[in-house]
Amino acid sequence: MKKSIAKNYIYNLIYQMLTVLLPLIIIPYLSRILGAENIGIYGYTVSVVTYFILFGTLGVSMYGQREIAYKGEDKKARSKAFYEIVILRTVTLSISILLFYLIYGRSGEYAIYYKILIIQMIGYMFDISWLFQGMEEFDKTVVRNVVVKAISLVLTFTVVKTEGDLWKYFVIFTSAELIGNMTLWVYLPKYLQKVKIKELEIKKHMKPILSLFIPQIAIQIYTVLDKVMIGEITKNMTEVGYYDQAQKIVTATLTVVSALQIVMNSRIANAYSVKDEKEIKLCLEKSFNFVWFLAIPMMFGMMGIATKFVPWFYGEGFDGVSSILIATAPIVLIMGLNGITGTQYLVQTGKQNIFTKSVTIGAIVNIILNIILIKYFGAIGAAIASIIAEIVILGTQLKYVKQQFSIIHILKLSIKCLISGIIMYIVVNLLSHYLSVGIINTAIEIIAGVVVYLVMLLLLKYQFLIDVIKQVLDGLKKSKTKISQS
Repeated sequence: MKKSIAKNYIYNLIYQMLTVLLPLIIIPYLSRILGAENIGIYGYTVSVVTYFILFGTLGVSMYGQREIAYKGEDKKARSKAFYEIVILRTVTLSISILLFYLIYGRSGEYAIYYKILIIQMIGYMFDISWLFQGMEEFDKTVVRNVVVKAISLVLTFTVVKTEGDLWKYFVIFTSAELIGNMTLWVYLPKYLQKVKIKELEIKKHMKPILSLFIPQIAIQIYTVLDKVMIGEITKNMTEVGYYDQAQKIVTATLTVVSALQIVMNSRIANAYSVKDEKEIKLCLEKSFNFVWFLAIPMMFGMMGIATKFVPWFYGEGFDGVSSILIATAPIVLIMGLNGITGTQYLVQTGKQNIFTKSVTIGAIVNIILNIILIKYFGAIGAAIASIIAEIVILGTQLKYVKQQFSIIHILKLSIKCLISGIIMYIVVNLLSHYLSVGIINTAIEIIAGVVVYLVMLLLLKYQFLIDVIKQVLDGLKKSKTKISQS
């Protein structure tokens, strides 16, 4: 039975936002307590461990979600696939943890932080969110994680008090991830059944997992390696701190845009397994409309409020974040589109070789540009390199998506959003010149931007927004009817 896309989007949005926004809430506090250099150390060491997690998990989340979606309502096949994937990932992660400890954990300037980060790596052994995403049971990943993340938030405010408490934040961050993942296992008896060990075929997953693992490495190059390269090239952890904080804002914004992607992944994979081309095309059109509608105003909004937002949000010593945030903002739109053309269409319809090719090209472009641009422009150079790499990836993927949609049609869907977004940016930018730095004035800018954007879309008769409003109104009418009848 298919679940509601809108309902699953809301559940997944809550889950994704929790993983990003709760740490984001404490940024103003941490930036003032720990300082830019410690924030840079945090960003640098987490970037390093991310690669070992990547090699340990082999990109199982993307593969696992797709495989579970392919199984549909077949509980035995689902259970078999689940146990096979979990066992394989446990072995590879164990090897990765050992190598990480031997290389980074035994000694060195940041050894204490690397030892603590092993907790995070263990946490990934218990991460089975991909199972519930594949079954479109997104609500199961939300409630328990709300509690765990909320507790970690409270602990951060109560335990981290001085610059020397950076290690305590590491412990809170990694432990919350481990506990949050472990709590999901209580739901397994409802969705899985026992499988005999002799029935398991672990080896058969190696080839398809590796085919998705290569693009995962490439993706991580321009989403994580940039911080490592900034640190190595500039030898300035403060610069890494600026970049890391700007990326947190961008990631939080991108989370809202990409939350629908994870929901649609399962829907498209299921449609592909039964050769339902009409459903695939319908899902893709919804996704493109959704990304244009949300990503354009978010991109222009970040660019418009950055100079007045950063000073009060981060406090003293973080002025460098503003320019990086403005330079990075377009990546929200580009990566939103890439999520549709890449993981949503190419991967879910078995065209991962094309996906691999596109992101590998993008990764190579990113590395070359990082080496050139970081040397002269620091963190801003890394931001520019990432944007160019994403554009290259999008351009490569679009020619394959035209099997379902023409590029002209995709671009036409954006025109009214683009016009409204530009006008919104002009209004917000004008307000920014007259308003002083402060949380209330930033709120005024954001509210004004949202109102201008939506009013412009209504004046331009943007059908996607009109349909959304109609659905909301219909939902409210049905709710009132049920209440009156009860």
